[in-house]
Amino acid sequence: MNHRLKTTTALALCLGLWSVPASADMDAAKAFLDAEIGDMSTLSRADQEAEMQWFIDAAQPFAGMEIKVVSETITTHEYESQVLAPAFEAITGIKITHDLIGEGDVVEKLQTQMQSGENIYDAYVNDSDLIGTHWRYQQVRNLTDFMANEGADVTNPGLDLDDYIGTQFTTAPDGKLYQLPDQQFANLYWFRYDWFNDPAIMAEFKEKYGYDLGVPVNWSAYEDIAEFFTGREIDGVKVYGSMDYGKKDPSLGWRYTDAWMSMAGMGDKGEPNGLPVDEWGIRVNENSQPVGACMARGGAANSPAAVYAVEKAIDWLNKYSPPSAMGMTFSEAGPVPGQGNIAQQMFMYTTFVAPLVDSPAVMNEDGTPKWRLAPSPHGVYWEDGMKVGYQDVGSWTLMKSTPEDRAKAAWLYAQFVGSKTVDVKKSHVGLTFTRESSIQHESFTDRAPKLGGLVEFYRSPDRVRWSPTGTNVPDYPKLAQLWWQNIGDAMSGAKSAQDALDSLCADMERVMERLERAGIQGDLGPVMNEETDAADWIAAEGAPKPAIENEREAPKTVSYDELVASWK
Repeated sequence: MNHRLKTTTALALCLGLWSVPASADMDAAKAFLDAEIGDMSTLSRADQEAEMQWFIDAAQPFAGMEIKVVSETITTHEYESQVLAPAFEAITGIKITHDLIGEGDVVEKLQTQMQSGENIYDAYVNDSDLIGTHWRYQQVRNLTDFMANEGADVTNPGLDLDDYIGTQFTTAPDGKLYQLPDQQFANLYWFRYDWFNDPAIMAEFKEKYGYDLGVPVNWSAYEDIAEFFTGREIDGVKVYGSMDYGKKDPSLGWRYTDAWMSMAGMGDKGEPNGLPVDEWGIRVNENSQPVGACMARGGAANSPAAVYAVEKAIDWLNKYSPPSAMGMTFSEAGPVPGQGNIAQQMFMYTTFVAPLVDSPAVMNEDGTPKWRLAPSPHGVYWEDGMKVGYQDVGSWTLMKSTPEDRAKAAWLYAQFVGSKTVDVKKSHVGLTFTRESSIQHESFTDRAPKLGGLVEFYRSPDRVRWSPTGTNVPDYPKLAQLWWQNIGDAMSGAKSAQDALDSLCADMERVMERLERAGIQGDLGPVMNEETDAADWIAAEGAPKPAIENEREAPKTVSYDELVASWK
């Protein structure tokens, strides 16, 4: 089934059915359930209607209000904006404007609201990567207290927080929930399963490299596979052995903070995040206070492992990716594997699976994919017990600067778009799972063979090992912009990787020093270490780690089918 096409058809139908007065309430709800949901829900029809009735009743004090919310532009949020927001308005009488903008713009708007106190949006879907920021600044409503107190009358009794798979990432060290997950996707290795299992290609690879073609376990194997495929012609198509992006743009920073450095082995052991040194190279003390990012203060952002990570990314981008990739952003590069000329990608944000399944170049006629998803390989500095990959958890966030009545109305919408009534259908459209019940729904058992391992991954115990940015980062908006600006200099060749990372960690420390002087984060904020000889920190246990003389370890691959079998 083409779920995106079905949604478009349903949207046209529903817009006609929902064009009834808001007072129709349950009539509008039933029309929505008939046209859009059907049996794509973990709830029975009677329970769906009961949940809709709760929203109708809870929304009565806010009927006629116009609420503005914002999220990044991905398939899931397009569905919310174009289908679920109009349905919510028809059912509750609360008018929702759900803006879709770039993720960097979302962070910028959030930062502006934090700094000015002006209510720009009534709710944000912003990444849980900001959990350290929200916990320290205390400018967002902590939802634990909100749901128990002033928001109790607008909190769905069927919310079922235990059913959400990402709340561990939106809960701060104080034990409070600060954000409600709305969409979640991992960074996984992507490859052409059909090519990797072609007997002639397999034999040629084995003869050339001396080991089996398969899912690379480490970066040495990834590099061999990239070299092997680049430049060859398969079915009349010129193939590239890797895909990435390199434009100096806010999304370039995510390329590295979204666990690339921990996959290389830069930080310390620890799940969900390295401790005391995390995947940003920021060290914290025993009280979770940041103390440095450069090696001279015990950080690792300019360490040998970090340099190795950046140099490998640049080398592979130049040698094995399409020439246009260097000038691409996250959103431009994501769909490229769907064009049919990419052999593998070190990590793919699985939010791009939705457009992939609509691409005939990488799908078989029976609807099964020519590709598969698997865990990403790790670099030579990586050790067992370290973070293995990144998981994006876009989450509803209510600012304290938003008036209470507007926050309540927005909270109703946030719960509606993630409710058990609609979540299975939303998950089919965007493939960004947030509820365990949806992942386990029979419809995904049926659809799993057409999603290339995505369902198997989310049903596996390995899922919890992929995690967002943790709480070591004291101010995500201020620090994130430093990454793309400095690493962009390395990508362009304006600076060496070492020089760019020296500048990056120094810039991060200047921000943290300002936070320390201002005292704005109280006893949760940075308390910077004195600078010492970096060699002293390198000689100590853990990160920052000394340089490895031979950074090319013995390549290793595994059979994809055996890997998936181990998940079960």
